[in-house]
Amino acid sequence: MSKRRTLKTVTIGVGAVVLALSAAIWIAGVVLTHPARAIIGAPPADFPARDVSIESASGALLHGWFAPGSGKGAVLLLHGVRANRLSMLDRARFLHDAGYSVMLVDFQASGESSGSGITFGYLESRDAAAALAELKRLAPGERVGIVGTSMGGAAILLADPPLDANAIVLEQVYPTLSQALDDRLELHAGVVGRWLAPLLAVTVKPRLGVTMEQMRPIDRISQIRVPKLLIVGDADQHTRLAESMAMYQAAAEPKALWVVRGAAHVDLCKYGGMEYRARLLAFLDHWLRPSS
Repeated sequence: MSKRRTLKTVTIGVGAVVLALSAAIWIAGVVLTHPARAIIGAPPADFPARDVSIESASGALLHGWFAPGSGKGAVLLLHGVRANRLSMLDRARFLHDAGYSVMLVDFQASGESSGSGITFGYLESRDAAAALAELKRLAPGERVGIVGTSMGGAAILLADPPLDANAIVLEQVYPTLSQALDDRLELHAGVVGRWLAPLLAVTVKPRLGVTMEQMRPIDRISQIRVPKLLIVGDADQHTRLAESMAMYQAAAEPKALWVVRGAAHVDLCKYGGMEYRARLLAFLDHWLRPSS
């Protein structure tokens, strides 16, 4: 075989590999951002809530539930990526039983809300602001807390201007989207994932309309003076403990941290059980309940 033919064969082979890799990266982006639709239906019989619809600056019409409490505080619950309000229902139940007004919504492109794609907290931050405004309208005069898990916590921190709440709870929130991509690709693809992550990051701007520099919750947490509780798992491979500790170190006072032993990137309410409920209520009661 001549050198020219060999070079041509190699060039074609390399081109095919690059083309296949580019297609794989683009497909991965499609999978990650594709809407997570779900039919939710009416509130469960044991949760006395009513349907709410909220217009968001994200361009979406959000759907959710609101359950009025006894006038002693209100809590907004924000779910994680590829989930919906049902994932926050256990929290809603025990908070409502404790007397809080509770709102839980589907982010844009999730559950029953409209929207063209998941944006890992970027557009969802506008949903958080719209839902908070509606909660304040429905529970006038009440001090308000927000509980956000994973992407829900990122949405809280990425909101601009900062959300006007009296206390926030952040569960398993990624410090930067770059780190989140690195962790997840390495977890699922090993060594290959490490060098695929930068390639996937290149698709963020054309796909989401936002730069990686804008997706850094760790840069925002130092600017938020609202009392905050960070809850993290020490076995979490999606947001590693070192990353969570960096988030806590960067956070402005007042702040508190609970490291849940043995917890991976799971529903910490279910995993933590009664201790989770006790700690969450103690934090919210301290900051939201009117002084006697």
